Amino acid sequence: MIGIDTSFLIAWAIPEHPDHAVCRALSLAAAQAGNTFALTHGILAEFILAATDARHFSQPLTMADAIPLAGFWSQAAEVNLLPQDATVTQQWMAWLSEYQLGRNRLLDTLIAATWHCAGITEIYTLNPKDFTLFGPFTAYP
Repeated sequence: MIGIDTSFLIAWAIPEHPDHAVCRALSLAAAQAGNTFALTHGILAEFILAATDARHFSQPLTMADAIPLAGFWSQAAEVNLLPQDATVTQQWMAWLSEYQLGRNRLLDTLIAATWHCAGITEIYTLNPKDFTLFGPFTAYP
């Protein structure tokens, strides 16, 4: 299972993003190879928030476009929505304390803890430095 970060989903969805074609090709190749993907509800929420932000894109998605795309990813046969149980919360809190992380790292740390607790080591992200701090994540592209 491959963890998918918000940055990857945004590039996949926004045609003007410089990594759009790469992310589309990578996800298609992975799915054709029989891989599955892992998301969290937080990633989907962050995707909708960022993809509709006109400060980042000349043609952001509308809410009417972003919500169905998030729904597509959440319901795709190749996608698993990962639970965030007490084990995830404990790991998240431990890493926040251990690495003395501030408020800007809350969501990325929660995502990393969720992937870690699910045994995921391969991730699709455009921001590998957000996750490699926490251990043996291999980031693509």
